[in-house]
Amino acid sequence: MRILGIDPGFGTLGYGIIDAVASRVELVDYGAIYTEPGEPIPDRLLKIYMELKKIIDFHSPSEAAVEELFFFRNVTTAIQVGEARGVILLTLREMGLPIFEYTPHQVKQAVTGYGRSEKGQIQRVMMKFLRMKETPKPDDAADALAVAWCHFLSRSYPGGARKK
Repeated sequence: MRILGIDPGFGTLGYGIIDAVASRVELVDYGAIYTEPGEPIPDRLLKIYMELKKIIDFHSPSEAAVEELFFFRNVTTAIQVGEARGVILLTLREMGLPIFEYTPHQVKQAVTGYGRSEKGQIQRVMMKFLRMKETPKPDDAADALAVAWCHFLSRSYPGGARKK
């Protein structure tokens, strides 16, 4: 099973792709889609859509795992990330991928065993789990790998995933 993990964002959207066969997990790819702050919002959303489609076309994942939004203090940021997340979900559905969603707490708990772990801890654990030679960057990409890992564990030990 090839899993696409996504850490939704408006300026930076992290993605991570892993292959899971039985209990063996291999890193396929990871990175980020960036949009420019000065660009019109519709253009930024279109870029997310087009870049995400390219990633899906190139890697052909079988399932997608997306981190749910958490509380934002800044309403404008929350709306923009919500809009980006809508584009992400639409793109995944259009591409025919089953979509599973996880809260940030579920992802951190699955990866580190502690639901309030720090970004650096997520990076170090993912680096170890996926036998990476360097720290996955940006943070959003490490988080996306963690979302994919969480989904792998959820599929191996059902009970935590919410399929959409």
